[in-house]
Amino acid sequence: MGKIGSQIKQIWSNRWVKFAVVGIIYLLLFVVWTGNPWMMLGLLIIYDIYISKFMYRLFWKRHKELKANNKTYKKTAEWVEAIIFATVVASLVRFFVFAMYVIPTPSMEKTLLTGDYLCVSKLAYGPVVPNTPIAFPFVHHTMPFSQTKKSFSEIIQWPYHRLKGWGEVKRGDVVVFNFPAGDTVLLEDQQVTYYDVLRQFQAEFGQTEGRKMLQEQFTIISRPVDKRENYIKRCVGVAGDTLQIVDAIVLVNGQPLQDIPKKQYNYIIETNGTPISQQTLEDMGLSKADVFYDQLHRYYNMPLTEENLARVKRMRNVVGVERYVAQGANPAIFPHDTLYAWNEDNFGPLWIPARGETIALNAETLPLYKRAIEVYEGNKLEEKEGKIYLNGSPADNYTFKMNYYFMMGDNRDNSADSRFWGLVPEDHVVGKASFIWLSLDKDKSFPSNIRWSRMFRSIK
Repeated sequence: MGKIGSQIKQIWSNRWVKFAVVGIIYLLLFVVWTGNPWMMLGLLIIYDIYISKFMYRLFWKRHKELKANNKTYKKTAEWVEAIIFATVVASLVRFFVFAMYVIPTPSMEKTLLTGDYLCVSKLAYGPVVPNTPIAFPFVHHTMPFSQTKKSFSEIIQWPYHRLKGWGEVKRGDVVVFNFPAGDTVLLEDQQVTYYDVLRQFQAEFGQTEGRKMLQEQFTIISRPVDKRENYIKRCVGVAGDTLQIVDAIVLVNGQPLQDIPKKQYNYIIETNGTPISQQTLEDMGLSKADVFYDQLHRYYNMPLTEENLARVKRMRNVVGVERYVAQGANPAIFPHDTLYAWNEDNFGPLWIPARGETIALNAETLPLYKRAIEVYEGNKLEEKEGKIYLNGSPADNYTFKMNYYFMMGDNRDNSADSRFWGLVPEDHVVGKASFIWLSLDKDKSFPSNIRWSRMFRSIK
């Protein structure tokens, strides 16, 4: 082994061997994988590092001499080098391998809880090359300690390009994606969706006046795809599927969706006047924000899994349990058109667009797919004298350029998802939620707030 090790060491000491090995790795990772021939220019840098050493003679030699002779310079340089190295490596990992996210809302309970910290794999579906590569590191769309200062520059904007991954989005996957309706934001109130507020203003003041009043009251900004808010939901419909919801039951291509053990619905629970103990609610994993109790009428409104539903039905003080099912048309539901009298529990059927598939353009399909055709795929649609014009020319059909997905939260009655804002285009997909590495209960204080049983648990 010593002789072999010595031979390997001798071979590696050859600068041309180092250049060849590092160059091949670089080509595979940054030229072949990214599919960008311009990245071959990086070989010039590698060549200079190992062969020509022009930059070394120009800068690094003097840098090394200063480090050897000046203690202050040495300490400062070592700190700067360490920070730059860590930033570059962490940024590359964050962009291309995995990223960390935290669950801020209960829309995925009980699969995911508020306060769960997730590792999200970008290799699962292939990492997306950033639309805005010039950005402040380790933040999303807003600078630290600011609510309004954007953290990125749009001087350089790259088109959508996804690198090769391990697979594609499948039905049942828990997916992190950029919020499709987050392209436009009310800067002073970023917790609401711009389009929801616009519809409210227009319903009250009219189409033109409502939009004008909204523009006067708020600062309205736009965000590129990669800087929109991150959402996490479960994919219940993939490209080419026909999805329908009947009395809150999801049907895909006419068949019930595969059961999700921890999904939950809201239930009205009537008691005999004796309340359910707080300890019992905590044992069922229900936070204080989950539970509404009407003491006067002696009933609860709370989300329950199948397991918790069975437990509630066995309680002696419970005299009635009824699942909440929405009734009547809901104007807040996609596609926000009177032609489709849908609500969150009775929805569709809706065909989910697939790349290369063609639909007819008419009065029935336009409300469903107009946003996808115009906003996500960059076309201009107009209706004139009963005819539809696509990019200025009459059109009676359209062929989609991307795949789309339908996303829903497992907490079905407490989730703002595709039922409300529509389809998720493939260029918005960030990655697949892999495992929980930390979980903190917001209703408790440290250290009792740490949910030890959830740490390093895979997500299904």
